[in-house]
Amino acid sequence: MHEATFHLTTTWVGIIDLAVFIIAYYFIATEEKYEINKAKPALFAGTFMFMLIGIFFTLNHLDPTPMHEEMEKLILEIAEIFFFLFVAMTFIETLIERRVFDVLKYKLVSRGYSYKKLFWLTGLLAFFISPVADNLTTALILSTVLYTIDKTNKDFLVAGAINIVVAANAGGAWSPFGDITTLMAWTAGKGEFVDFLFLFVPSIGSWLLTGWLLSRYVPKGEPHFNVETEEVPKMKEGGKAVIWLGAFTITIAVLGHQFFHFPAMWGMMFGLSLLKLHSYKLQRSGAEGYDVYVNMKKVENDTLLFFFGILSAVGALHFLGYLEYVHNLYNIIGPTAANIGVGFISAVIDNVPVMSAILKASPQMGIDQWMLVTLTAGIGGSLISFGSAAGVGVMGRLRGIYTFNSHIKLAWTVLAGYALAMVLWYIQFEIMGLY
Repeated sequence: MHEATFHLTTTWVGIIDLAVFIIAYYFIATEEKYEINKAKPALFAGTFMFMLIGIFFTLNHLDPTPMHEEMEKLILEIAEIFFFLFVAMTFIETLIERRVFDVLKYKLVSRGYSYKKLFWLTGLLAFFISPVADNLTTALILSTVLYTIDKTNKDFLVAGAINIVVAANAGGAWSPFGDITTLMAWTAGKGEFVDFLFLFVPSIGSWLLTGWLLSRYVPKGEPHFNVETEEVPKMKEGGKAVIWLGAFTITIAVLGHQFFHFPAMWGMMFGLSLLKLHSYKLQRSGAEGYDVYVNMKKVENDTLLFFFGILSAVGALHFLGYLEYVHNLYNIIGPTAANIGVGFISAVIDNVPVMSAILKASPQMGIDQWMLVTLTAGIGGSLISFGSAAGVGVMGRLRGIYTFNSHIKLAWTVLAGYALAMVLWYIQFEIMGLY
């Protein structure tokens, strides 16, 4: 029998662990105010909470086997997500080093596009890149592109930043690896690869409505561009090969998980080996090669450690019995209402711990409801600036420009898109049965 059935929530370890989680999450949500990286309180809470559980078991002479089994299962879950993201980020950093994105940025700004056209182009790229590259990485890259287009036009930057966050989160919602929450649901076996693709219609509908409403706040005219002074970037040798290797790696990860039943991260690690062989080939040919280990140094390790910490902390709450309350809530108000509410909760708390809590509570739901909660957790994080990893990343890149307050003023546009997504999901999944 699982120790969580003893309801350790009322013991001293249950109370202290909950307090540690709340305090840590306060510092995570207010990282800009205290200038503390969110990985620090998350990692502290995730590790310390289980250490306290170990002390409790020892003091009360309890069999530690259930705790060991829970931690081993948790390590496996985290490792699958950790290594998947690690390889994806390494590929992105290699593409940056090969100047692939510099070429993309130049092509966007050198064609004399208006602010509105650039607004729609960056949003469109965010929506279709995030299903492959994940929403955080996509948002970081395109917000950098946005800032280089015009560093001073705040109206363009704020509307463009919100558009990128919404598009990246919506785009990530219909891909098993486009968002941490979808990756978690996929690796937990809550849906097959093709099941997530059925979320395309509500996802793109949500972004298009929000984008259309936001576009009304984009200024007229076009950014200044001087052909004579701007350097024409050139992609380094092997850049196109890295693009194709990245696409191949994602394909192998998906097909391997779907048909051959090995973890998706296994295919990603195989792709990493191919990337290293490609770098070796370049160096042997005498071309300007790249060092994969140097590119790895640039990976957002604080993001990876944040996920380790927050998933560990939620795992501790699950072991203590707190997530039984989540399970009971689903039984009381029903899965549809609960899952729609998840979107609003994830905006405040961040969608990763919310999705982790739901997966561990594992309420009895059909595939339609599991896809709904994947959708709401993904796009609901856009309602508030720090509600998703993509939003937090863009706040860091556009510090002082894209802020909580600047987002809140236009948050109604995101809410309208969220409401449309719910309507489209209901029509497609519940009325038409298309899934």
